Amino acid sequence: MDWIIGIQRAIDYIENHLTEKIDYETVASQSFSSSYHFQRVFSILCGFTVGEYIRSRRLSLAGVELAEGDAKVIDVALKYGYESPDSFAKAFQKFHGILPSQARNNGRQLKSFSRLILKLSLEGGTVMDYRIERKPEMIFTGYKRRFTGTPAERFDQEGDFYVSTRANQYILKGLSRDCDTGYNIMCNYGDDGYDFYIASLLDKWCTDHLDKELGTEEAKRFEKIAVPANTYLICETEKTKYPVNLFEDLRRRVISEWLPSSGYELANAPEISVYHWFYKSESEKVNNSRYIELWIPIVKAGEGRTASVNVATKGC
Repeated sequence: MDWIIGIQRAIDYIENHLTEKIDYETVASQSFSSSYHFQRVFSILCGFTVGEYIRSRRLSLAGVELAEGDAKVIDVALKYGYESPDSFAKAFQKFHGILPSQARNNGRQLKSFSRLILKLSLEGGTVMDYRIERKPEMIFTGYKRRFTGTPAERFDQEGDFYVSTRANQYILKGLSRDCDTGYNIMCNYGDDGYDFYIASLLDKWCTDHLDKELGTEEAKRFEKIAVPANTYLICETEKTKYPVNLFEDLRRRVISEWLPSSGYELANAPEISVYHWFYKSESEKVNNSRYIELWIPIVKAGEGRTASVNVATKGC
């Protein structure tokens, strides 16, 4: 209950200060948590970042004001935190599909982004298998792209990233000699998005001598990613043909059901997903036994221990 009340307090604070400069640390303090912890939980639960919520709410209210009255565009722009009419017009048009000046026209369609309200409902009562493991420092080799925009845009970016980099994936699988397992690493979360790596675990010699394995120019495609030692909550999707469809729901369940009552909170460390994608036997193929492991970095609540991803060497 305290966790739900805390999140709602933070949302209420945002709503009461939409026309002011909003400090994320102050918002997070309303939920009795750190800014990092609050923003990660908020993003996973809601599907958009705190900043996206603030921007969407401001633009929604700005549309109402322009449609209902005689307010000047520049006054509305300044009220909702835009330094110039041009930047406001660009954001307004992206959100509503029309220019601010057109919002006054009778019958013009606008978009409404509703206020978030958390409701206490009876949930849970389901079984989720998990384990808690302490992992040593892991040295991955991979390549990244930063995903930004709305959740739908990020989903499309991820699909495009996979499709357009098949050659890199085949190289990593060949070097790792593991065609069954693939790793995704998500880190450097910010209000604009996050870094997303496709990676493999190579042996130390290969990691340290990638230029000899591939040639200097080819090796520049990849980075060495040192993930510090950390404790992880590890759980798995059901085994099926397309486990990707189950992955986001599993993440939300971890955050909304397991985390609030566990005595743990998110650690400031990379999140890792492990794809078991290729069939090792004919029986696995028949039973569609693909699955994804979700590794969520955790720390005992209140310990305040942090870690971060370290891209040790550009181009390895």
